[in-house]
Amino acid sequence: MVVNKNEFFGKIKKILIPEDQIQEKIAEVGKQISEEYEGKPLLLISILNGAFVFMADICRAISIPCEIGFMAAKSYAGTQSTGEVKISLDVTQDLSQYHVIIVEDIIDTGRTLSLVVEKLKERNPLSLKVVTLLDKPERRVVDFKADIALFTIPDHFVIGYGLDFDEAYRNLPYIAEYSEDTDEVSVDV
Repeated sequence: MVVNKNEFFGKIKKILIPEDQIQEKIAEVGKQISEEYEGKPLLLISILNGAFVFMADICRAISIPCEIGFMAAKSYAGTQSTGEVKISLDVTQDLSQYHVIIVEDIIDTGRTLSLVVEKLKERNPLSLKVVTLLDKPERRVVDFKADIALFTIPDHFVIGYGLDFDEAYRNLPYIAEYSEDTDEVSVDV
């Protein structure tokens, strides 16, 4: 698929969180995790596809040894949650040997992550926490709260920094509000 550059950037309504703010918060959280888990076996689990950019940066911000694993869980089609969670890739490590931190891009309805947490707790990790880049509490339909949320955002559909609209926009270095109506676009990128 060939996409026109103006068409690509024309869907950005406004930048909500610039790249420098994201990196500043990641450095803070990386330091916090490093201090809390010093000398402990640590496993970071990224929820694909959206969290891969956040996972790479948070992993590099952690100054202690850690391992990584990946899960693929999805509940979105376009801009809407389907209400059904599908896990298509699972971690291979024996979680009972690790302190586990789930690294998520965004908590929206909470359905996906609450199911993932439930499934991982059944494997008896030494401890389990959730770190999310973005929290959107207005959309929550299940009782779920991350242990660490870097940013809380209003109920906007967002793209960038790993988050997508139909698999596009993941490569933007910031978090932006997506605009389905290009007449609303108000930002230069």
